[in-house]
Amino acid sequence: MKTKFYDRLYVFYSGVLFVYILNLFLGFDWLAYIIGLSAIAMIAVSFPKASNLFKILGSAFIVFGLAMFFSAGLDVSRIPLFLTSNMPLLAFLTLLPWINSVVHVGKYDQHIKGMMKENADNLGSLYYRSLGTTYILMTFLNLSAVNLSQEVLMKTMKNVNKALRDNFISKTTVRAFSLALIWSPMEIMVAITVDATGISYLVYLPWLLAISLITLTIDALIGRQRFKNIPIEPADPSNGPPVPAGKILVQILKLFIALILFLISVLTVSHLFGLNFILAVTLVILPFSSLWAIVIKRWHMFKVYGFEVWKARTNHMQNFIILFISLAFFTNSLNETAALEYVQRPFMLFNDQPVVILILIFLTYLLMAMIGVHPIGTIAILLEVLTPLFDVFNPAGIGLVLIVGALATASSGTYGVTVTMTSMNTGQNPYRITLRNLPFTLLFGTIGILVAMLLI
Repeated sequence: MKTKFYDRLYVFYSGVLFVYILNLFLGFDWLAYIIGLSAIAMIAVSFPKASNLFKILGSAFIVFGLAMFFSAGLDVSRIPLFLTSNMPLLAFLTLLPWINSVVHVGKYDQHIKGMMKENADNLGSLYYRSLGTTYILMTFLNLSAVNLSQEVLMKTMKNVNKALRDNFISKTTVRAFSLALIWSPMEIMVAITVDATGISYLVYLPWLLAISLITLTIDALIGRQRFKNIPIEPADPSNGPPVPAGKILVQILKLFIALILFLISVLTVSHLFGLNFILAVTLVILPFSSLWAIVIKRWHMFKVYGFEVWKARTNHMQNFIILFISLAFFTNSLNETAALEYVQRPFMLFNDQPVVILILIFLTYLLMAMIGVHPIGTIAILLEVLTPLFDVFNPAGIGLVLIVGALATASSGTYGVTVTMTSMNTGQNPYRITLRNLPFTLLFGTIGILVAMLLI
């Protein structure tokens, strides 16, 4: 009975989120309260299946949130209303698998991954190929691309010494994840920052692309030089004939055309209906993915495969449910107290030195990542602290570092998803992955700060 219940959690989760989105247009106070009560139920059913890290984080946010809530003298009946402000983020994450699914059923990923190993006779050549391939796939597949790229690399490097193979894989794939997602409209840290700063995504896009491509180029050159003298055996012929370069380029071009059309759709919906960026992306994902599947004549496969992936991912959203709902309660309670002023004080001391503010933002991300705090938890606190500074400095510059800091530390946060996933896939110590990628994190963050200073 218990197993059947957890197999059908997707019905409960998606039902609550659907009603929440619907009520954003209806505006019924009584329904908002019911959604808040449902959020309590979501935490209750999610807690047993959440990982220990997210249980600890969620519990800490709830305990400190309660302490601030009662210290502010608020009525206990208001608690449910403090739990729902992050529901749009949960809805966004719930629908994200649909766009990943259409990329998969269209076999774009299978074609592009051939670019990784084609004509690579040394690890230096394989380094920049795998970095570039994972970068492209990551833009559309998010975490799924990490598994895909690491699987290909482990097969391609099966005769390479394990220590060297682990070193190589933990650099290329994890770094590509960080670099690709800082400008992706489907990355949650980008969406949060766009909404919080009130700066259009189109303003951020060229700057984020510049930071991403500069860092990608530097890392590719360093990696190619570092590994160029290490030969590698040709790929196993049993893996099938090579994919023609022209066909690969066509698939990449199709993906980027789809991404441009997706962005146009999101911005149009946002403008026409006056919606924030996160909500516009959430509402566009499913209809856009469905239309894409119809155009490429993969509708039946898409609806079957996509539903199964969506159901499985939604059934296992316990970590995000715990994090986002508890975080909403914590930040809303914090706003009702004077404690926020004490947290803001170190930043306000340097309100005439923007470079110090940007460095403090980056170091906060880095420190919190090292002790296991998710970047979403960090940005929620930073936004409460930094909002007064939006009137002092150009918020676009602050926003750039909020995005870059979050994704740069994703490559070295010991308890982060990508590092943990890489540790599991390759069987290596996550702390070793952190140490290998720490110089890259510092490089990435430094470039982000320097570019942000041009806007400040």
